[in-house]
Amino acid sequence: MHIALQACSARHPSAQAAAAPALKAIDLVLAQGGQVAVIGPSGAGKTTLLHLMACALKPTQGQLLLDGRDPWALRTAELQRLRGQLCLAPQVPPLPPRQRVITAVLAGLLPGMGLWASLGSPLYPRQIDLAEAALARFDLAEKLFERVDRLSGGERQRVGLARLAVANARLLLVDEPLSALDPERARQACASITAVAREQRATLVATLHHVDMALQHFPRIVGLRDGEVVFDLPTAEVSPERLTDLYARHPDELTGAAPPLALSVADAPAVALTCR
Repeated sequence: MHIALQACSARHPSAQAAAAPALKAIDLVLAQGGQVAVIGPSGAGKTTLLHLMACALKPTQGQLLLDGRDPWALRTAELQRLRGQLCLAPQVPPLPPRQRVITAVLAGLLPGMGLWASLGSPLYPRQIDLAEAALARFDLAEKLFERVDRLSGGERQRVGLARLAVANARLLLVDEPLSALDPERARQACASITAVAREQRATLVATLHHVDMALQHFPRIVGLRDGEVVFDLPTAEVSPERLTDLYARHPDELTGAAPPLALSVADAPAVALTCR
């Protein structure tokens, strides 16, 4: 999917109507099949940018175009079909505690299912092999029939990522996918996410606190700070000096790993997501 943001401004989904925009006149173009990591200090507007691309958040100014179409100019049914081509993996996956892992993963198929198939899928999942293969990418195949509330925080995060592998979406949007993972799991997750995008020929946008992982796995880096694009460069051109400048007011976020994910699903901010 081709993405173009033209002077786009937007507020965070939980912000007051009078609050300053989290994104300020962003200009950004992503080609079909491109893979981009968005980095920057906390509060830079990274999550807001993903929600904007996911059609979960309407620009307050400017225009978002997906394959040349303004989502907010479409009829409701057309907008729903467009959203069905997107897959957003939030930092805290919204997984019901009593749900089985296989059901959580196969939920990535729901936008393409009819009514009766979608109602029956949680009770009688039919594509067990597909779910198991998706989980195997994240070293979780043995958890296929486990209940979500028996998983660790890192395992839940990887279940949310496994959903990407079954979604067959044209645009994959991944928000801080490594926050609950140790370094080895983080490397595996990054490699798996980018491989899924290549296989599906999908455009991939991932926000990352782990700058080293962004530089290792993504060919293009967008540096965001205070809601503005500081740089948009091929990875080879992202110098230590540029990174130091980007994180000048938050050097600890550049030199150290991001803090471990502490939010539970119940504690996470309430955000209305309108794609998978």
